[in-house]
Amino acid sequence: MSTTEFDVIMQGTVFFDIVLTGLPTLPTNGTELLADGMGSCPGGIANLAVAASRLGLRTSLAAIFGDDVYGDFLWRTLAEQEGVDLSLSRRLADWHSPVTVSLAVQRDRAMVTHSHPPPLPASDLLGAPPSAAAGVVHLGVDAEPWVSTASAKGMKLFGDVGWDPTQTWSPLVLDQLRDLHAFLPNSAEAMAYTRTDDPRAALHALADNVPVVVVTCGGQGSIGIDSLTGEEEWVPSLPVNAVDATGAGDVFAASFVLGSLRGWPLRNRMAFANLSAALSVQQVGGSLAAPGWGDLADWLTEVRLQARSGSQAAADLEQRYRFLADALPAEPVRAVRRARATIARSSDA
Repeated sequence: MSTTEFDVIMQGTVFFDIVLTGLPTLPTNGTELLADGMGSCPGGIANLAVAASRLGLRTSLAAIFGDDVYGDFLWRTLAEQEGVDLSLSRRLADWHSPVTVSLAVQRDRAMVTHSHPPPLPASDLLGAPPSAAAGVVHLGVDAEPWVSTASAKGMKLFGDVGWDPTQTWSPLVLDQLRDLHAFLPNSAEAMAYTRTDDPRAALHALADNVPVVVVTCGGQGSIGIDSLTGEEEWVPSLPVNAVDATGAGDVFAASFVLGSLRGWPLRNRMAFANLSAALSVQQVGGSLAAPGWGDLADWLTEVRLQARSGSQAAADLEQRYRFLADALPAEPVRAVRRARATIARSSDA
């Protein structure tokens, strides 16, 4: 896939995520709700790093970790369990790891976070980026200093954005698209930044600024334009029973990066990303819900069985995902671990 040191690099904040599922509604003052399920896992930028690593991408993450027990869990899970390279990361004393509680309610989630700014910005860790085929950039009002350097060296940069709590949706963010190969916002973000009221109008507006744009539209799938190849596609989502939507966008992005590095047509890149995200929302926890190749192989096998049994819907899926059979690794794949309610070391034995 690449002769570079890494397939993909990224920087950002790693959170200790506690995910509560099965809630009928959000809590109100003076009430207590019982959650049906719970999982603990690395969150934030770790969602993307784990998703990429589980797809076999040589993944390097630059992040700050605390020296508390949460930091121990986060570092160990990423480096030892998930195979994410942390040589660019640092652990700092007297700074506690950020913690997020994610409440999964009715196919969506609400989050509560406690954190303090780290003494050292994570962006400082990528002052001189290592050689990598791709990089993932989280766009904000202030551009990350390593991005223009990496772009000038030929690294393919994939960007996303988050919710703007000020709701000003500064156009300064879109100025950074000139350094990107691809931009992957959701429909709400895309419409807000382009001042449009239709996802397709936003897609076309963004396509004037960056070679590849894909806008995710939730249950309606994703729409995209690759100006380099002249492709424009709409790819429907897969019907699933969503348990926890945490990290689904990061799984989509990691899968799209892999398809891009393999040179797939836009439709296949988007279909693969849709599938990976759909599999992830059926598990608890953002990062550890990300599918591995074994999950993808199991899904394809089940679709084929249903198609042979006469299911037209399965036959359509089998046709749409014919390319996946050639993408699956020939060698055996390892089983992936899921989020658990405990972070106790003894349970890891």
